[in-house]
Amino acid sequence: MQDPKQQGCQSSGIGVETYNPRMRILGIDPGLATIGLGVIESDSPSDLRASDWLTITTPAGLPLQDRLGEIRKDLDVFVRDLRPDLVVIERLFFATNAKSALDVAHARGVILLTVAEHHIPILEATPLQLKLGITGDGKADKLQMQTMLLHMLQLQEIPKPDDAADALALAVYGALQQNALAYTM
Repeated sequence: MQDPKQQGCQSSGIGVETYNPRMRILGIDPGLATIGLGVIESDSPSDLRASDWLTITTPAGLPLQDRLGEIRKDLDVFVRDLRPDLVVIERLFFATNAKSALDVAHARGVILLTVAEHHIPILEATPLQLKLGITGDGKADKLQMQTMLLHMLQLQEIPKPDDAADALALAVYGALQQNALAYTM
């Protein structure tokens, strides 16, 4: 079996290597103010359906620890109710604003911990890997990504807000990576 790291993804080591054609995949676009969540269902490699997309938001005036606590509480309830087979979380890339990058890193840590507490396999993708996996172009812009989502998920309109659309793209990326695993077994 091919190592998931060679496929442009990283595994948490808790079973991502196991292929299951029927899956519920949760994509998470991390942030402190807004966390995008996108859920897809997959019955086969060619059958991907968006079942839900939404955001978790935290008020800007709250102290950091309270915002992180809100993210953990809301995500915990969502994951417990959803019971996904796989969670795909965007990896951070270096930003020009160090403070916002640190805030997102804090939120991402809480997200990773919350998902890990549910013993759900985690797949991580950088923005470059995500764009390459969805459009075939690592430099694709947001409109190109959203247009591919419309096509791949047979949606009537681009999901809103952008954070939720990004999360759906992460979920699709997870399905594509799982499908690639099926062909390497």
